[in-house]
Amino acid sequence: MKPIQVGLLGIGTVGSGTFKVLQRNQEEIKSRAGRGIEITMVADLDVTRAKAAVGESVKVVSDARAVIANPDIDIVVELIGGYGIARELVLEAIAAGKHVVTANKALLAVHGTEIFAAAHAKGVMVAFEAAVAGGIPIIKALREGLTANSIQWIAGIINGTTNFILSEMRDKGLDFATVLKEAQRLGYAEADPTFDIEGVDAAHKVTLMSAIAFGIPVQFDKAHVEGITKLAAQDIKYAEQLGYRIKLLGVTKRKAQGIELRVHPSLVPSKRLLANVEGAMNAVVVNGDAVGTTLYYGKGAGSEPTASAVIADLVDVTRLHTADAAHRVPHLAFHPDSMSDLQVLPMTEVVTSYYLRLRVADEAGVLAKVTGLLANAGISIDAVLQREADEVGGEGSTQTDLIILTHDTREGTLNDALAQLQALPTVLAPIVRIRKEELS
Repeated sequence: MKPIQVGLLGIGTVGSGTFKVLQRNQEEIKSRAGRGIEITMVADLDVTRAKAAVGESVKVVSDARAVIANPDIDIVVELIGGYGIARELVLEAIAAGKHVVTANKALLAVHGTEIFAAAHAKGVMVAFEAAVAGGIPIIKALREGLTANSIQWIAGIINGTTNFILSEMRDKGLDFATVLKEAQRLGYAEADPTFDIEGVDAAHKVTLMSAIAFGIPVQFDKAHVEGITKLAAQDIKYAEQLGYRIKLLGVTKRKAQGIELRVHPSLVPSKRLLANVEGAMNAVVVNGDAVGTTLYYGKGAGSEPTASAVIADLVDVTRLHTADAAHRVPHLAFHPDSMSDLQVLPMTEVVTSYYLRLRVADEAGVLAKVTGLLANAGISIDAVLQREADEVGGEGSTQTDLIILTHDTREGTLNDALAQLQALPTVLAPIVRIRKEELS
């Protein structure tokens, strides 16, 4: 059989890695796919750079639509990124009867419903392993490996930039702004790191995992998204003293009332494997009713790790290229006419436990007033830690930190209680609230 011909849109970090790995391992990949896979055409605005990356044997153009229009191209790989032109090009490729492989989590999290519907109608595949957790094959695990299970919950460290920052803050006791600058200097953080540090990137990824796990449409707009910019070094230190580490988690859970879909900093017990994922590494924990808890760990970004996932998709598409569309694995694991109508729960309805830090006046009766107010709200306390005043503000300080761990409570109930606590004259600063995930 003649090789499958691939057109590459974008030859940046991931694109060049994909070309290199495909070249280096071409015989092994051919043996697995059953036929050759060749990148024969590349589109990039920087034609000179693209030619330097792929050599003379590959046609390089500046217009991505020329790749889509080429009748010899079987698969279009979209590595441009973003929501704009990438959406137009992916939909045009589908309309032209091309299969699509993409690493674009933002595009699929926001426009996935439209894109998957178009691909289903046209009988082509959209493969996106590289969109979540880089080289970790988590999409394949959810779509195929765990297909016997009713997935109960997923919790993941799925953004390497924020995990690197939190690891450095914990190891060195530095504040967020200082570590962010270092992460940018080392190349772990972009010049504009907003999507990473505000949790948006992680929310794109957990939105896709949630859709596959629970058979719901992609609903990024329903996700609760919170980043790490407001985390203080002392909270990381206090968490450590209490036996926890703070991680930015993407969490999605199946509940009787609906699906939880959220990204935020979380206290994770330090004995959990997920708590010990350091630096820029990624890890995803999946809990299924039959298999129990499984962990997937590895590099979540980078040229060749992400290329590994792109090429795995190319092999999958090649194997199924001639198969009846009805017998392929559905894009979101569930057949389109069997999708669930479970709603994504508003954050006020989520039930979890909490770490609270209150900066209070160091005077008699404050602790009793705080705990009494929480008790009146029906919020059960798991542990209380009060720092010595001189430890918080130096010798002669009249302020101290009060740290409270709660048992499970509804977020809306806690919000009301925190408003009452914040109004107390003895509470001297905005209350810090960080959610806690036991992951058991």
